Amino acid sequence: MLEVQYPSMKKWVDYITAQSRNELWNHGPHFGDWLFYSAPYDNDGRSAITDKYLIAQAFYIHSTQNVINAARVLGINADVAKYEELITRLKNAFLREYVTPNGRMVSSTQTAYVLALNFDILPEEQRATAAKRLVDNIGAYGNHLTTGFLGTPYLCHVLTRYGYTDVAYKLLMQESYPSWLYPVKMGATTIWERWDGIKPDGTFQDVGMNSFNHYAYGAIGDWMYKTVTGIQPDPAAPGYKQFRIQPRPGGGLTQASAEFKSLYGTIASKWKLDGGKLKLEVTVPANTTAKIVLPGAASASVTESGKAVQTTAEGKDAALQVGSGNYAFEYTMAK
Repeated sequence: MLEVQYPSMKKWVDYITAQSRNELWNHGPHFGDWLFYSAPYDNDGRSAITDKYLIAQAFYIHSTQNVINAARVLGINADVAKYEELITRLKNAFLREYVTPNGRMVSSTQTAYVLALNFDILPEEQRATAAKRLVDNIGAYGNHLTTGFLGTPYLCHVLTRYGYTDVAYKLLMQESYPSWLYPVKMGATTIWERWDGIKPDGTFQDVGMNSFNHYAYGAIGDWMYKTVTGIQPDPAAPGYKQFRIQPRPGGGLTQASAEFKSLYGTIASKWKLDGGKLKLEVTVPANTTAKIVLPGAASASVTESGKAVQTTAEGKDAALQVGSGNYAFEYTMAK
């Protein structure tokens, strides 16, 4: 599949390179962070406007990294070297144009920080501070997201990656506009195109463009699968030949479950919190293996189907490798 797709991947990056000036894709039409949060009365500059060319440069870098990754898999070492040299120049140009020496983004929005962090554009020494600025920005909006189509898919993933899963849960469970649960509270049974397709007073948003069946913001589902229920692919073993189950309970949830129908069969993760005890049921299909990471179990006595099992501590968590089968783990979570 990569062999078939690879030439068009290269052509896309090479096209952007041809359109760029001084390593920056900073001209031409771009939609930017489509349908980001916009304040109705904006004397204080609360609308979350992210520079369109900052976004274009971030995705230029992302596309280049995809080419590098594909070239590695295909063993095309000359292209790996060529595009690694290019991506270094692109990241340096991004930093010169859109990041201050102190690590503040020129567009100090959630989307700007999310893209810079998710695509590994910022130097290592600036990332923790940038993640903290992202969290502070979320707090400044009363624990609301302000991202549009391009920032939303990565927002909670970035928060979890940098140790702020609790903040990601606050966003997930937020009920007022803009949030994922606002449409639910308004009666939605599908994902809306706009955060406020129906306004709090019951009137419609712009009737010229106001879809009530539009997946973009449904991208939170990816984080729910991977973080809430913990079903995670292993990049080293494509197709879920190997995978990880690492749930992270939070947000006041007492139970969660999910299934994923892989080519090997159904992968399932189901957990329940009851009186401080966590019960985790896992299904691992035939001909696959999984790493199970049990949250808050580093010093706990873990049982599987009523029998004690050996685990290895990983920080506050505990881990073990398993083969195919159905498993039922139970232990008392550390507070």
